[in-house]
Amino acid sequence: MLSEYRDETVATAFFNQAIDTNGFPGKVVMDKSGANYAGLKNINFLLMLAGLISFIEILQIKYLNNLIEQDHRFIKKITNPMMGFKAFHSAKATLNGIETAHMIRKGQLSDKNIPAYKQFMALAG
Repeated sequence: MLSEYRDETVATAFFNQAIDTNGFPGKVVMDKSGANYAGLKNINFLLMLAGLISFIEILQIKYLNNLIEQDHRFIKKITNPMMGFKAFHSAKATLNGIETAHMIRKGQLSDKNIPAYKQFMALAG
């Protein structure tokens, strides 16, 4: 999800929500984002206050070659020829549409028996 600001409190809230949804990770691999690092440090601090012994291992790698970054290559391929976005809301809408179309193409949405274009039109309409 695209956000207007990348800060520590937003990153902490994101990781809290991710842990609630997906469970406790052993380690998190990320790029050199300072906000994400600070958010995970806050989560580890909260775990320490709760008395838990296991913490989340934080691995920062400058050139991240994990599946998430590779999955976002197609967005860069589409948006690089553009001259940029003039407003945040138009960037958000465009990127959400591109992500949705890609998810449909990969078969990540519920009904796989419906053709991709019909799924996209149902979501758009």
